[in-house]
Amino acid sequence: MRSLITKSVVTALCFIGVSACNNANVNEEQTTKVQSEKVKPKRPNVLFIAIDDLRPELGSYGSEIAVSPNIDKLAAAGLQFNKAYTQQAICGPSRASLLTGGRPDSIGVTHNYIHFRDVNPDIITLPQHFRDNGYETAYAGKIFHGYNKKMSDQVLSWSKVKPAKMPERPIKLFDGFALKENQDISRKAKADLYKEYGEASKAGLGSLAKGPAFENADVPDNAYDDGYNTDVAIEMMKEMAANPDKPFFLALGMKKPHLNWTAPKKYWDMYDPKDIKLATQTAGPEGGSTLGLHPSFELRVRNGIPKMGPLGDELSVTLKHAYLACISYVDAQIGRMIDELEKAGLRENTIIVLWSDHGWHLGEMGTWGKATNYEIATRVPLMIWTPNMPDENRGAQTEALVELVDIYPTLNELAGLEAPKHLDGQSFAPLLENPNREWKQAAFSQFPTPSLREWASVALKPAMRDTYFGDLIKVVEGRIKADPKIEWDRELLEEYVMGYSMRTQRYRLIAWKDVRDLNKAPIDVELYDHKVDPTETKNIAADNPELVAKLLEQLKAGGNGNLAKVN
Repeated sequence: MRSLITKSVVTALCFIGVSACNNANVNEEQTTKVQSEKVKPKRPNVLFIAIDDLRPELGSYGSEIAVSPNIDKLAAAGLQFNKAYTQQAICGPSRASLLTGGRPDSIGVTHNYIHFRDVNPDIITLPQHFRDNGYETAYAGKIFHGYNKKMSDQVLSWSKVKPAKMPERPIKLFDGFALKENQDISRKAKADLYKEYGEASKAGLGSLAKGPAFENADVPDNAYDDGYNTDVAIEMMKEMAANPDKPFFLALGMKKPHLNWTAPKKYWDMYDPKDIKLATQTAGPEGGSTLGLHPSFELRVRNGIPKMGPLGDELSVTLKHAYLACISYVDAQIGRMIDELEKAGLRENTIIVLWSDHGWHLGEMGTWGKATNYEIATRVPLMIWTPNMPDENRGAQTEALVELVDIYPTLNELAGLEAPKHLDGQSFAPLLENPNREWKQAAFSQFPTPSLREWASVALKPAMRDTYFGDLIKVVEGRIKADPKIEWDRELLEEYVMGYSMRTQRYRLIAWKDVRDLNKAPIDVELYDHKVDPTETKNIAADNPELVAKLLEQLKAGGNGNLAKVN
């Protein structure tokens, strides 16, 4: 009726004269413009939840023991990806890849000590892109790998780095520990290392001396970092919500379950050690590459952990207990964050995406840690909830192959932003409409010679051999030297070999290549058939040369050659 009246008035005015008619047309255009602005949907907020070192050990992923009700609830309302993969199973490269949208080789970040801006000064990060498009961007906790102004990219990526009033902390930690006895152990470990090994241990290897691998102090949630950072994120969300005309991109980064596994006692009490089952696959794959597994360096630097040899069942149960407690601790903080989002009335206009930077071996293949090219280290939890996804797909799970590098273009599409041209990933937004549609042919990961690399993915420093790891490194090197498939060349194997891993729906291929000439034949090849061997117990490459040749060609095509076809 309103539009009919407007049209009749305009028609009448046109009979009076041209001037009146023109004025009426202008008024009609202004009215229409105001009306369209009123009904124009608000751009969605984004709650971006990052978790460190979390493999898919969650109830929603089928864990028989993990207590993770809040993450499970998110999965039950959104879309869970059962075959999501990191681009490199180590913090720095994984996060740099996800947050810049480029694969590790594309951006030149393949270990923790390369800052992405040093080699890509003008690259546009995910939060930076949202900031450039009118969003308030804020973070709390670990998002990029690093916490200082440079490493967290505060100047370019974030418009808000802390709330106006910082929450208070109940206690002061040292080295992440709440208990004085563990703080003292941490101090003594460093002093003893320097005393015994002198300058060798100080040559960039202060991290060789650590306190205990775990702690379960009876303290409130915000005594440890993840609880406190959640307090900070909630305060920033409330401040940003005060300006409803400006959408926000809020990133909350959980440090756990990264070592050290510290969590309040109440989360430890959720588990009975008698119910904790240890890994049964305690050796590397039959016929697997001697380059593919590390000797658990990252865990062994902790006080009380054997510097070589098996850990023993009792200690292994305690360590897995600690990892599980950290999962439940992190889950509770995520629940608090989402609850506050709902209380603020923001849930219905906020995209929630949750991801982990890589998986973790908890004794599988005889290894403790990340930093391999196998399924257990490269597969990650990933889930997304959007206000507008079809109701029939809420709670769905998809078997589509996706990668962390796909998150950047996905959030661009969902927020209606034009994607930067440098992105390597592919938006998985179409899977929200049809989780069972055909998708990517393969997902790609990489890691340089884990057996001869530190946990930060850099080549073993000379001081590693001069301290207590010397004997362990000799054992590792001895295995490689005894491998008839590999010619021993320290410089090549330590500095220039990269393992390129490709996961198809059925197979995992790992090609160990000299990065100085990627066209040369691989130094070693591994192939695992997930249809019959989902835990990768036997390398079948030698028995399937034609299949290996075909998959190597597919690997050579890379990410761009294996994209999903989208109409």
